[in-house]
Amino acid sequence: MAQSLDSLVNQGKGDQDAVDLGDGIFMSRNIANSYLVTTPDGDLLINTGTDFEAAQIKARFDRVSSGPLRVITFTQGHPDHVGGWSLFHEPGVQMIAQANHSDVREYWRRLHPFYARRIMTLWGAFVDVDATSMELPPEPVLTTSFIDSHAFELGGRRFELHSTPGGETTDALVVWLPEHRTVFIGNLMGPFFGHVPNLYTLRGDKIRSAMAFIRSIDRVIALGPETLINGHDVFRGSDAIRQTMTTVRDATKYLRDRTIEGMNAGADLWTLMQEITLPSSLALPQVHGKVPWIVRAIWEEHVGWFRYESTTELYDAPPSTVWPDIVDLAGGTAALTERARTHADQGRALQALHLTDIVLAHSPGDTDAARVKHAALEQLLAASGRENFSEVQWLEQEIKKTTDDAESE
Repeated sequence: MAQSLDSLVNQGKGDQDAVDLGDGIFMSRNIANSYLVTTPDGDLLINTGTDFEAAQIKARFDRVSSGPLRVITFTQGHPDHVGGWSLFHEPGVQMIAQANHSDVREYWRRLHPFYARRIMTLWGAFVDVDATSMELPPEPVLTTSFIDSHAFELGGRRFELHSTPGGETTDALVVWLPEHRTVFIGNLMGPFFGHVPNLYTLRGDKIRSAMAFIRSIDRVIALGPETLINGHDVFRGSDAIRQTMTTVRDATKYLRDRTIEGMNAGADLWTLMQEITLPSSLALPQVHGKVPWIVRAIWEEHVGWFRYESTTELYDAPPSTVWPDIVDLAGGTAALTERARTHADQGRALQALHLTDIVLAHSPGDTDAARVKHAALEQLLAASGRENFSEVQWLEQEIKKTTDDAESE
């Protein structure tokens, strides 16, 4: 069984040392791991963790290397990879990132309050983040950026940085050590190696291109790594690495091909989300990404938000603007709640939720509707198999809220 995401991001908590991975490479377990590659002439640091983890990361690496830090690079521009940079940076330390890094950091900085609220909704139950951690640290000051590839030598080691814009951000890169056939891919494939990709995250971010992801995976496969180090763990064996990456690539291509075929055949988005699945030969865990979300991400990546279903999609009056009319026509909320209960009793959880949303928007304190909503959410949670982290976190938070509402009578 796959490790849970909450245990994965919390495995670095507490007083612990950096992990020796061999070949002069050390790992600090964080929300997203940092890696120190040592050489006789100084060290390379890959990712600096969040700003509130940085002191602990630095202390761990200081215990395993007394050499000067020469280079810092980031496998992507998310805060858990970049936030702690200022604690490590000193005059003369090179800061290298892919050319899109500044753009990624700009929208994450501008949308910080928006992202912070969503992150706390999905992650706050198990990530111990205090209020100060939500403050904005300073931005990295790059000394070097590159578009496609950048190579340098340090202490007799050759380092190659290759752009992989199909990762979680468009500034994603991998670090390749050809001498040891070791590649650091960050979260190119998400936090778990060998799972379906997360082309859309419930936390919110730009939709990630399926084709760019496929090409980025191909780029890593072509390197022929014997050791692969992602944002959280280490994997060894060239055959196993190639096979796993090939399966993930082929599964993504399969989903993209089927989605585009369905679009060309005139199928609507909801039908494709319901009907497209992976064949058994390409079946993959869905702890972080989820197949229906991939289908929707592929659809919206290519054609955007207007689905040609209703003129109202073009304008600023959502369906909720006529919910009061529906309540009036139904003769009050009781009939809608009863119909929602019928849907829930017959296993149609989503239809039940559509109706309870109307009732609870009209009468937020309606405990009967809250109980029906609670039952529908419990059905969805059970049907999910509790596999996908974000789905489970969202449903559990919604269940908690409806439990509180139903008990407030």
